[in-house]
Amino acid sequence: MITARRGIRVGGWVFAPGPLPTLVYAVLLGLLIGLGQWQLDRAAEKRSALAARADATDAPVMALNDRPASLARHEYRRATAEGRYDTDHQFLLDNQVQDGRIGYRVLTPLRLTGQDAAVLVQRGFVPIAGSRQTLPELPPVDSPARVSGRIGSGPSVGMRLGEAADGSGDWPRRLQYIDFEAMNAMLDYPLSDYVLVEGSLSTDAVARRSDRDAWRFGPERHQGYAVQWFSLAAALTVIWLVVNTRRPTRGESS
Repeated sequence: MITARRGIRVGGWVFAPGPLPTLVYAVLLGLLIGLGQWQLDRAAEKRSALAARADATDAPVMALNDRPASLARHEYRRATAEGRYDTDHQFLLDNQVQDGRIGYRVLTPLRLTGQDAAVLVQRGFVPIAGSRQTLPELPPVDSPARVSGRIGSGPSVGMRLGEAADGSGDWPRRLQYIDFEAMNAMLDYPLSDYVLVEGSLSTDAVARRSDRDAWRFGPERHQGYAVQWFSLAAALTVIWLVVNTRRPTRGESS
């Protein structure tokens, strides 16, 4: 039986790793392999999401007045809706950036014709007007309105801290993040659990830009990062082998 102290003889060399370097190596190796696998999982998720997005985009356009939709079943689907905008109860999603400017995404409920429900429509971006204490003027709407766009979850935020909306109670309400349950509680009619991003996927400039920004970090980038992590794991293994391999001393048996 070969002891750890004497090591393993390979030709004219002895491989004798110490317990502490081996422990450090094992921890780092597990970390690097885990990071590489995580990037591969992210790449698989992106491929699956892109496939779902392509299938939904190719599907027939939904008429939301005739057929109810949900985010879980119909994300990315093209859809149309007819109704009247509730301009008295609009939301401003804070901390949004477009073309280097900071501002808000305008979210307006569209009361569907013939229904008591409403669809939340993302109508575009408005920059901050001078002081943050003064809310900007919102773009006007047609009434009645016919909206075409795509179904989505709405703009994301980095972290969700505190309440979704400010405590002023005035309208429009400023949001830190989209919380459909909280928004429903502020209205006296049911609100969809998705956002209808106004504009056609093929023609609307804002929609095209948001799609490009959302998917510029595609599966290929994740695969490239995975290769980097696995390469570091391989390099670490080589270093560990080299550092712990030496020529045998005279006192060591052959």
